[in-house]
Amino acid sequence: MTDSQDPLIDEARSLLESAHDTASLANAKARFLGKEGALTARMKALASLSPQERAAAGKSLNLLKQAIEALVSQRQSELDQAELQARLAQEAIDVTLPGRGIGRGGLHPVTLTIERIEAIFRSIGFDVADGPEIEEDFFNFTALNTPLNHPARSMHDTFYVEGEDDAGHSLLLRTHTSPMQVRYARMHAPPIKVIAPGKTYRVDSDATHSPMFHQVEGMWIDEDVSFTDLKNVYTEFLRRFFERDDIDVRFRPSYFPFTEPSAEIDMRFADGPLAGRWLEVSGAGQVHPDVVRNIGLDPERYIGFAFGSGIERLAMLRYGVGDLRMFYENDLRFLEQFRD
Repeated sequence: MTDSQDPLIDEARSLLESAHDTASLANAKARFLGKEGALTARMKALASLSPQERAAAGKSLNLLKQAIEALVSQRQSELDQAELQARLAQEAIDVTLPGRGIGRGGLHPVTLTIERIEAIFRSIGFDVADGPEIEEDFFNFTALNTPLNHPARSMHDTFYVEGEDDAGHSLLLRTHTSPMQVRYARMHAPPIKVIAPGKTYRVDSDATHSPMFHQVEGMWIDEDVSFTDLKNVYTEFLRRFFERDDIDVRFRPSYFPFTEPSAEIDMRFADGPLAGRWLEVSGAGQVHPDVVRNIGLDPERYIGFAFGSGIERLAMLRYGVGDLRMFYENDLRFLEQFRD
């Protein structure tokens, strides 16, 4: 009897065809080719035959084994194909449906505010400077006349970075963008008119403060720049920024180590939700003679003013945002309001 005529072939074909998944197929295969399978039992029985009979029977059993393995392979392919077709049917895409399209993005409100500030100051003759966010202690504090015992130098206010620069200066995440005033002024001859917008870092977080926030620092140094120029420039900036002429501006005496005299700048609107309330928007003052000296200029000849404003603060007032943290929560419902 040849292998194709062996009843075991028909039995195997019938059992394998009834297998509906990989597990049942494995069980059916084991019925014939497993350790206790029917074909394995026949293989073991070869030992009782004579050498001549064993050779002929062994050849026939090998052909039978190959035939059953071919049936197993064929059924496995059929099951794989059926599984693929089922998955394709389940995951089918209706190509006749209209496309969803790609959502149109927009600039972040802080970015929009920075661009607006830069455009206004460029229009009145100021350059825009940018510099390192990991800053040297010298430029962040010492060159700006901040004494060693000033509270801003403590770990409670400043993020310090491990290591030192090549000159041995401590490194930190800049607490303001004022270091760029010194860096820029050392590379340019008077008159010096520059603003420096950018990220700054302080250990602070609440509804009106963030560990990372943006500032714009401005400075104008020449031989005859006065406090009057500061008032005129900043008042004109506020009126252009808010696109309103009904803005009152006042200067309150204050203290900053890098200016003398120093002032806080407040503003108020004549009408609207914030009408009548004085709102602090900047710190400013005449550049301290020591800072002028650290820049490399003679304070007896050159004088100027400097100011520093929180960009998020200006954005909150312009857009009517009550909590600074909303700018950084990545809530699209909030951010989409600023899309053009």
